[in-house]
Amino acid sequence: MTAQQLRLPAPAKLNLFLHITGRRSDGYHLLQTLFQMLDSGDELEFSANQTGQIQLSCNDKSLEGSDNLIYRAAMALKPYAAADAGVAIVLDKKLPMGGGLGGGSSDAATTLHALNKVWQLNLSVAELAAIGLKLGADVPLFVEGYTAFAEGVGEKLTPVELPERVFLVVTPACHVSTVAVFTHPDLIRNSKAISKADVLNSFGAVDGNWLNNSDWRNDCQPLVERLYPIVAITLQWLVEYAPSRMTGTGASLFAEFPDEISARRALANLPANCRGFVARGVNRSPLLTALEHAV
Repeated sequence: MTAQQLRLPAPAKLNLFLHITGRRSDGYHLLQTLFQMLDSGDELEFSANQTGQIQLSCNDKSLEGSDNLIYRAAMALKPYAAADAGVAIVLDKKLPMGGGLGGGSSDAATTLHALNKVWQLNLSVAELAAIGLKLGADVPLFVEGYTAFAEGVGEKLTPVELPERVFLVVTPACHVSTVAVFTHPDLIRNSKAISKADVLNSFGAVDGNWLNNSDWRNDCQPLVERLYPIVAITLQWLVEYAPSRMTGTGASLFAEFPDEISARRALANLPANCRGFVARGVNRSPLLTALEHAV
């Protein structure tokens, strides 16, 4: 595609662990997590024009409103662009909504990168990440595009190199409310802070047993399993195949497999009320590679 037209990926992420270590006075939670980039996700197409308008269409019509993070990301860049700068955006939505896979944040990050290019804004990655942070705490992760250890409210990112593992990602048929989870009085909020060295020692080994290690967990998972029983039921099914965990605030779950064949074998037996896909963890976002190859 030309410089006026781009088709770019918006990859998913997993939280390999998620520890909540406290809460700020403004209500935001302090956390530590390991964001794992995946090689699968949504896809977006951008066609620049001189209408001055932002048009968004999607294979899921419910996502075409002005409250979509894609639209909001485009609007956030309008002040930097020419008055007549416009764009038609087509979202091919593949990731489940509200699954804890970062789909909305990734879509926003891809939009920031794409419009920076087609509108010739010449903003730096740091500038795009700062704009993205105003849209959501996870957006800078996808803007910067690396598997990373995160602290603070998720915005303090340190890129890390991990073995590129194979995962089966499964999403049961329910939508978990992130707000409900983070405002619930029973949510674990006092996990002990850990160091980056501890993370790399456990997760950097190819044969690491981190999914079976109780030192690494998702602090949201016990509460979500209780509030949404289908998550607990699906996890019971998945753990029969491989060690498993919830990502983010759910409802998506993931398991690590030794190879793609064994992961697809489990996927073939997916419960009827679930969606799933096989993906490989990558240290560098496919978005960055696609941007490098864009004309």
